[in-house]
Amino acid sequence: MDHVRVSPLLRARYSPLRFDQGHELADEQLEALLEAARWAPSAGNSQPWAFHPRRRGEEGHATLVEHLAGSSRLWAPDASALVVNLARREVDESGMPYSEFADYDLGQAVAHMTLQAQAMDLACRQFRAFDLDGLEEALGVRPGWHILTMTAVGVAAAAAPDGRERRSIVDLRTAGRSDA
Repeated sequence: MDHVRVSPLLRARYSPLRFDQGHELADEQLEALLEAARWAPSAGNSQPWAFHPRRRGEEGHATLVEHLAGSSRLWAPDASALVVNLARREVDESGMPYSEFADYDLGQAVAHMTLQAQAMDLACRQFRAFDLDGLEEALGVRPGWHILTMTAVGVAAAAAPDGRERRSIVDLRTAGRSDA
C-alpha cells in the first residue's frame, strides 16, 4: 500500500542495530526528547510514566550497562544514552491501582520520544533484554512504579536497511479475531 500517504517522519523511523559511538547527546537534545514524552496523551491525564536517562560516560550509565542481557550488551552501550522507561501502575505498595492503562500510556510517551528523536535526526531502539529485578533494585524503584523497557538513543551507525517489511493493513485488521 505504497500509495497511502504516511508522514515521511514515520516512514523513515527504524530501530538501528548499531549506534555511532562518537555521538554525544547534548543537554538540549535530551530535554527535547523528554518534553515530547511529557506531551503524550494518557488516560485521565494521569501521565503514569517516568524516565531514568543516562548518557554514555555519565554517572549511572555503567549501572544500566551492568544489567543488560548479553544480546543487548553487544550494541546498547554504544548508544549516546540509555533511557529506562517506568510506568506507575499502583499508588504505592498497597496495590491500589493508580492507572490501569499505565503500560499503554507509557508506550504512547515512548512513541512520542521516538518520533521526536527521528525529527532531530536521532534514532531510538526500544528493548527489554536486561535483568529487570536487578535493575529495579539497583535504581531503587519506588513502590507502585515498574520498569517496562529501555530505549537506546543516538545516531545510527548505518543507514536504514532497504526494503523493510511491515505487516499488511489487512493483517492488522484481522489478526487476533476468531472470525478472520
